[in-house]
Amino acid sequence: MEVTLGLLADYANITREGKLNVMGIFSLINAPALPWVHPQMQLVLELEAGPAEWDTQKDIEIKLLDADANSILTTGGSIKVPRGKSGRPVRIHSIMTFGNVKFDVEGDYIFNILIGGETKKQIGLTVNYVRKTPPTVKA
Repeated sequence: MEVTLGLLADYANITREGKLNVMGIFSLINAPALPWVHPQMQLVLELEAGPAEWDTQKDIEIKLLDADANSILTTGGSIKVPRGKSGRPVRIHSIMTFGNVKFDVEGDYIFNILIGGETKKQIGLTVNYVRKTPPTVKA
């Protein structure tokens, strides 16, 4: 199983027809204060599995790490790969919502997507501390 698409967004959904809708794709958070608690973000994935993987169970783990490889969050689960048609790969869309993620410092972070214990995709995220500048006074 491979990850053919991975991104962070403000919002995503999947229609009844299986279309993936994504709004507000980002890789940068401008934090007005530190530590910063980001209210909500969605991790959007498209997974692809070939016919040899149909009807198998796959363990998926998501790890968000800071620049020093310290864990910010870890979650996971398993997915059963459905049967496809005519030997074509199966595409599976997944949307995971993360709320109130705390970032203590500015810098680079990375979402690691592991399938069966193997890293299949990394999605970068930068937290930028936006310092308020005092208003300029005209003389």
